[in-house]
Amino acid sequence: MAGKFVKHIGVVSRKNVPLPLSLSPVAAGFPSPTDDFLEKRLDLNEYLITNPPATFLVRVSGHSMKDAGIFHGDILVVDKSLQPLDGHVVVAILLDEFTVKTLKLKNGKAFLVPANGVYWEIEVTPEMDCEIWGVVTSVIRKLR
Repeated sequence: MAGKFVKHIGVVSRKNVPLPLSLSPVAAGFPSPTDDFLEKRLDLNEYLITNPPATFLVRVSGHSMKDAGIFHGDILVVDKSLQPLDGHVVVAILLDEFTVKTLKLKNGKAFLVPANGVYWEIEVTPEMDCEIWGVVTSVIRKLR
């Protein structure tokens, strides 16, 4: 089964919400001293969205992309204006359902490939009702 998205969330307005961005990266290993100053302010809209009219947010339902770091409940930033290329994570409409998979192009054929060994790759044939809806550019996840 392709796995449905439970909700589409359109990008309605572009509000300027700059947040502080520290000069020092946060160490994922041993702690490092933090600087007491900011590099600049970061607007998440500018950082995550390059083409607002063609960008949509969708919430993931299912576990087929967990090994790619895309989990049930995550929100995907999807740009419909980007050309889908080999290796891109895409949102596709397959048999009237939305699904998120990695697009693989091999020997003139297209495949939608999950990132979870429990699921199988899907060869996209001309007879199938399949459309690449957009390219995933970011994943948003709350940790708590």
